[in-house]
Amino acid sequence: MNTEKATPDSDARTEPHNAVGRPGRLAAYQPTLIGGGAVLLSIAVWQLIAAAQVVSPLFLPAPTEIVKAYVQMFHDPEIWLDLETSGLEVLYGFGLAVVIGLPMGIVMGWYRPIRYALDPFIAFFYSTPRIALTPLMVIWLGIGIWSKVAVIFLGAFFPIAINAMAGIRSLDPLLLRAARSFGARDAQIFRTIALPGTVPFILTGIRLGVGHALIGLVVAELIAAQYGIGKLMEDSFDVFNMATGFAALILIAVTGVVLTIAIQRLERRFDAWRPNQ
Repeated sequence: MNTEKATPDSDARTEPHNAVGRPGRLAAYQPTLIGGGAVLLSIAVWQLIAAAQVVSPLFLPAPTEIVKAYVQMFHDPEIWLDLETSGLEVLYGFGLAVVIGLPMGIVMGWYRPIRYALDPFIAFFYSTPRIALTPLMVIWLGIGIWSKVAVIFLGAFFPIAINAMAGIRSLDPLLLRAARSFGARDAQIFRTIALPGTVPFILTGIRLGVGHALIGLVVAELIAAQYGIGKLMEDSFDVFNMATGFAALILIAVTGVVLTIAIQRLERRFDAWRPNQ
């Protein structure tokens, strides 16, 4: 029987393997801890740079000044009108993109002639910068919320529709053929095979659509708006009220992060349904 003791070098070599092989309870929280620590570190560095006035406070406010700006913002009753306006614009625009984009993408993936007919239009409008269409939407729909809804819709529609179509097209043709050989109808195949296999692609498209929707919101409100968080940000930057401008910008970004994280968590539930998992 081998009674030779392990050398310190051999212990060092095996320690990483054991650490990886036996994840502790903190492993589940590792992304949150590391990500949160990185954010806190960046805020601390930002505060130090602002305190040392490496960059003029006129252009880069300190995080503490942004916190004070939030306090002032939410003491002004008009902020609730801005939040309500931007929230409704995103809700209507993004909701329409989901309601219209998902069925259209699925139909384009399922029926080849429809895909051939609509592909040129999808390619054309997807390649057209939405910022170039914003003035046209304002002319057609006015300065109210519906021009912003249209821009948000155009931003979110294409990733949702294209991903839904890609999900249908990624289905295994042998599996579909086998289902048909056993007498399954199209409705049964769609409900039991196509839809479950497409859900991960659909959620990915929705996650991408969130970012495009928020970009469309800011672009539309920067060009023509009476109220909204994007309008508040533009007005603040115009008068060099940088703290309030940064506060509005961070509010939009945090909203996108929260929505993205929520969709990612939902998306993980369907990871096993992805191809080649």
